[in-house]
Amino acid sequence: MIKPTHFEDFVSWVTMDAGSHNRGQSGAVGLQNHQKSRSSPAMIFSAMQSSGSRQTCLSLLLTLIILSCQPPVQEEMETPIDEVMNSSLDRAIRQYKQMHKVLPDTLFPRSLDKNDQLVTNQRQWWTSGFFPGSLWYLYEYSGDESIKQMALDRTATLEKEQYNNMDHDIGFKMLCSYGNGIRITGDSSATPILIQSAASLISRFRETTGVIKSWEGFREYKYPVIIDNMMNLELLFWASKVSGDPKYRKVAISHADVTLANHFRPDNSSYHVLAYDSLTGKVLAKKTAQGAADGSAWARGQAWGLYGYVMTYRETKDNQYLRQAEKIANFILDHPSLPEDHIPYWDFNAPGIPDALRDASAAAITASALIELSGYVNKELKDKYLKAAETMIRSLSGEDYLAREGKNGHFILMHGVGHKPGNSEIDVPLSYADYYFIEAMMRFRKLKP
Repeated sequence: MIKPTHFEDFVSWVTMDAGSHNRGQSGAVGLQNHQKSRSSPAMIFSAMQSSGSRQTCLSLLLTLIILSCQPPVQEEMETPIDEVMNSSLDRAIRQYKQMHKVLPDTLFPRSLDKNDQLVTNQRQWWTSGFFPGSLWYLYEYSGDESIKQMALDRTATLEKEQYNNMDHDIGFKMLCSYGNGIRITGDSSATPILIQSAASLISRFRETTGVIKSWEGFREYKYPVIIDNMMNLELLFWASKVSGDPKYRKVAISHADVTLANHFRPDNSSYHVLAYDSLTGKVLAKKTAQGAADGSAWARGQAWGLYGYVMTYRETKDNQYLRQAEKIANFILDHPSLPEDHIPYWDFNAPGIPDALRDASAAAITASALIELSGYVNKELKDKYLKAAETMIRSLSGEDYLAREGKNGHFILMHGVGHKPGNSEIDVPLSYADYYFIEAMMRFRKLKP
């Protein structure tokens, strides 16, 4: 576009007296001035002057005016979000089919080590349900019967975990796998397995504390409860609905209420670990295990809390849980350290920002939760949450985070942070990042008409 000063010179030059335009002093001065400011247009003007055609000059002037008023041509239209998600899901299918081929029958993918070698775990590890759960989602998306069989086989490997009451993670393991299988196929034959799993989970509940104990111990504390535990309450709500026994739901609501009262700070961020006195229910300490500091906002922890309270509102329709979910969502989305692409740093207070590591898993969990939350709020918040979720999905689907086919140990996403203070699983793929990324896309697709 011609700058205004140059444009004014041009108008003056074209509209001057014909005699001076062809031979006079004014025309010469006008051209000299224009040559000083912009040599290339001056050459054009000189050519027009030599032609002696005032009409040609005016016609060209009119053309330039019209062109200068046109909006700039957009170099690249944004790819529709449906196309972005379908491409990512199609790649996920190809990656996970390859993963299934290289993975021993009784093991589950966890991450990659420092030499980019596959790290696996047995059924007892907390992440064992995410690979079969991801397969179930990919079957739901594709209708590919071979994927269904993979999901059935991997899920069956977890059957004995229904009796594991040594930690709170049974919800992750069993509802992501068996729960998705029942939901998608309608085959309820595995229902007793999930009911037993719920019974194992509530065995860790104590009336004195009102919460489910997460781990057997943490440092010197005997009754630790982590924000992650909110995720496992969904198994309990499910068990009460299916069995008709309210005891599971009662425990879930108690845990959600006590966590709401104790786990959150005035700014609506959450601590990672709270230690309770099992005899009195008193909070003894507020700590972190995987965050940057006791008082920091560990990114995945905020995502767990958000997802957990969205789900608890869905199951109870109690507005206090919806309000808490909104508060957590706004803390995340309005935080000054949230990058433009909405992939959070591993801790919102991580040292070294903006050079700190990002955590794709926190983004995937948050996106999935925001999509569901958008269905429970007013239009202004709905638009805010869906826009943020779409940004996260687009970012995770980009080359910075989505693994190339055949790479990344056949995981889908790169750049997750598992336990940075423990120097474990840093800037690597994570099975749960893949799971919640797939879930987020499946949820977003269902919003589209």
